Amino acid sequence: MKPKSTVLIIAGSDSSGGAGIQADIKTVTALGSYAMTAITAVTSQNTTGVISITPISHKEISKQIEFTAKDIKPDAIKIGMLHSNKVINSVLKSLNKIKVKKIILDPVMVAKGGAKLINNNSIKVLKSKLIKNVSLITPNIPEAEILTKTKIKSVHDMVYASKILLKLGAKNVLVKGGHLDKKIMQDVLLTKNEIIIFKNKKIHTKNTHGTGCTLSSAIATFYSCGKTLKKSCEMAIKYVNHAIGTGPKFGKGCGPINHLNTINISKKFK
Repeated sequence: MKPKSTVLIIAGSDSSGGAGIQADIKTVTALGSYAMTAITAVTSQNTTGVISITPISHKEISKQIEFTAKDIKPDAIKIGMLHSNKVINSVLKSLNKIKVKKIILDPVMVAKGGAKLINNNSIKVLKSKLIKNVSLITPNIPEAEILTKTKIKSVHDMVYASKILLKLGAKNVLVKGGHLDKKIMQDVLLTKNEIIIFKNKKIHTKNTHGTGCTLSSAIATFYSCGKTLKKSCEMAIKYVNHAIGTGPKFGKGCGPINHLNTINISKKFK
């Protein structure tokens, strides 16, 4: 099969392959599109945690974005880990130059193991500048709490936090409900016109490393192929749920999900 669309990923690397740019590439590829990358940081990590983060300079990140897009125009962009004010501002300048309309922002702030991946000043810049320039922001509950300075303990709270993010300038918000202790998973999509709640049975497993990266990349991929934002979110959530349910159970800690769950290889390679 030939790739259906092109997706540029701006995110950090995960040496264990379960999250970050590695999960993003796997997701975009597994869903039938072509992935390009601009790496923002290199992390040394495994399923038990992060031991080091090496930032890439803001100038190099901009070069990756602009030079790549100059040759192969992205149909959509997914943004993940941005670690400083300079990086956020540089990414914004580059986005203005390459003029791609479909942009999904996953505001990565804290790793699964608890390591902080972004400083407070960067969070302020992300809130004041970046969220206004993307199509969709996809925070999980802890990230939504940081961005809105509210506590989230229910779906009602998720809707309230989403409304705050819309007031801050976000065009559309998907708050992920995985951190609520409920039997049914509820993800809330808020647009300027409607509230959509996606409901799915919660899968109890510790192997959920990279779910946020994977979901935002899946949304970007479906969106890049011409699906509506609502349909892209719906299909991406289904893909991630199936990836969790069929996880390979690798590692001693919070293991990766199964990005290959959509692939059926019919050819025999000799």
